[in-house]
Amino acid sequence: MNYRHIYHAGNFADVLKHAVLARLITYLQQKDKAFRLLDTHAGIGLYDLSSEEAQKTGEWQDGIGRLLSEPLSAEAETVLKPYLDAVRSLNPQGGVTLYPGSPKLARLLFRPQDRLSAMELHPADYRALSRQFEGDFQVRVTELDGWLALGAHLPPKEKRGIVLVDPPFELEGEYERLADGLAKAHRRFSTGVYCLWYPIKKGAPIAAFHEALQESGITKMLCAELSVKSDRDTTGLSGTGLIIVNPPFTLKEELHALLPELKRVLAQDRFASQRCFWLRGEE
Repeated sequence: MNYRHIYHAGNFADVLKHAVLARLITYLQQKDKAFRLLDTHAGIGLYDLSSEEAQKTGEWQDGIGRLLSEPLSAEAETVLKPYLDAVRSLNPQGGVTLYPGSPKLARLLFRPQDRLSAMELHPADYRALSRQFEGDFQVRVTELDGWLALGAHLPPKEKRGIVLVDPPFELEGEYERLADGLAKAHRRFSTGVYCLWYPIKKGAPIAAFHEALQESGITKMLCAELSVKSDRDTTGLSGTGLIIVNPPFTLKEELHALLPELKRVLAQDRFASQRCFWLRGEE
């Protein structure tokens, strides 16, 4: 378990993932009833971008750093507002030194009735996450392989919720594992909103992954992808993808406003691209 998100916190992939997560949270808050967020690979919750690890890669500078310094269209500003308000609340002096991972972002957006179940397997990261939320009765932190949570922790007792699956993709077969994990979870909690993250890089089996999802029989699957550069001359991350199951009816239109702006602001070469489409619609 050598993956540590501190090296990647606030990068372009986090920007898209966290912007969408913030929209999902605010959408569920349109009803008074409580909901639960299950975060299967939670990390440490809060990241210091001035740390040696974050400075070593500097990935945040081409992600949240650019986003906070560039003018955006009015439509994109509206979509990004919950996310950027949360980031700015941690950095009242301006700029960005502290960056919220998904559990911290969610907690900043929660109402008193909302709940978080955060899973983290890495021992040091689990301890850091536990310290972050110590004494917070709205948050339960568990040292657990997040893949197991897709069976053991669903459905939530609130019967409403978001399931965020953001694995590190360190091992072979993670795309297949993600598709299988969704199928397993959906059988237990078919009405939940799911947000699955996956990397786009040279040789990644994206087409086979999408085909496996389509063959699962699950309906209402929206796909959003952002690539910031060509994958031709790199073995690293060139793009980021999200699968959203049971998305809010407004989300596709919001992504059509947001993705072109993210492409413009975050592009690292002329091959940057974006797309949003139904992987499988309603039947």
